[in-house]
Order: sequence, then C-alpha cells, then structure tokens
Amino acid sequence: MSGALDQALWTPSAERVETANVTAFRRTAETRWGVSLPDYDALYDWSVAQPEQFWVSVWEDGGVVGERGEAVLVDGDRMPGAKWFPQARLNFAQNLLRSRDSHDALVFWGEDKVKNRMSHGELYRAVAQFAAALREQGVTKGDRVAAFMPNMPETIVAMLAAASIGAIFTSASPDFGVQGVLDRFGQSEPKVLIACDGYFYGGKT
Repeated sequence: MSGALDQALWTPSAERVETANVTAFRRTAETRWGVSLPDYDALYDWSVAQPEQFWVSVWEDGGVVGERGEAVLVDGDRMPGAKWFPQARLNFAQNLLRSRDSHDALVFWGEDKVKNRMSHGELYRAVAQFAAALREQGVTKGDRVAAFMPNMPETIVAMLAAASIGAIFTSASPDFGVQGVLDRFGQSEPKVLIACDGYFYGGKT
C-alpha cells in the first residue's frame, strides 16, 4: 500500500475544470472581493482566512432564494458554536422547486419494478396542487402534517407541499410498527394525516 494515497484515482480534464461550477464561483469571487484565486487550493485557503466573504459569495452566487439578513457569521472562532446567517429567512421547498424544466427531478424504482420519473416541472405542479389541498384543510404555518407512507414520490410531494406552506412534516413507514407510529404521531399532534392504501416490502404486498 506504500504510496497508494499519493496516486489520484481520477483527474478531470482541463475542459471539464474550465466549465465546472466551482471554477465559475472562483472567478466571481475574485471579481467581487478583488482577490487572486488561481486554483482550488487558493479558493480553499481564502475560505478559511475570510469565512464571511466566502459565505456571502456562497449565498449570493449560489442562487439562494430568501432574505440573507445582515449578519453572516457570528462567533466564528467557536467550533462548535459558530452561527451562519442567524437572521436569514428562506423556504427550502421554494429553493428546491425553483427549476421548472423537463429534466428529471425524481427517479423512483419500486420494489415491484415499476419505474416512475418526475421532471422538475411535473414535481412543481404536483407540489402546488397538494399545497392547495392542504390549505383547503386549514393547514397554515406551524401546523403539523403527518404521512403514514413508504418512501415514494408521493411522500416527497407531500413533504415539499407542507414545507412550502411552512408546516412541519413528519412521516413513518407502514412497516414502522403500530406503537412506534402512535408514539411519533401522538407527540406531533398532526392536523392532517396522509396515508397509503398498501405497500410492497420483501416481495409481499
């Protein structure tokens, strides 16, 4: 094994490096802050030496949708204990659903071998429809929404719909066990319970 760690398993081509997102980020940071970041190592060193500048760039150039707030890094010398963007307000569902194109957002292959794909646009529309249904049931920010469902696209749609409203989502798989489900959902006191009518597990339905 001597010297094995010195051998790179894979090295990207110069063209791939040139078109990489991290290269675009590095160049934008150079312009924004007036620094020289000729390569990844320089970018890394700058992120450690100037963490506030680095994280401002991550927020601004990463396309985060939300309110950043004034503070970027509080108690940065405390690890653990540092706080990033303590005044920030954002909705992660809004950020995840900002793309509406036809590329795959979800690819699901069930145990029954049924394969299902959802594009970004299809996912957005499904979440919007489900969020509207939750609102019709009176779900608002801070309410709890529970799902008694397996790991499947519909569960993700329900989670994102709840999050888009500001509701708190909790879930349990149907194979979780009766007492475990009662304990989890009993503590959260959900306003809405979403359930499936069956599932596949271990070759059985």
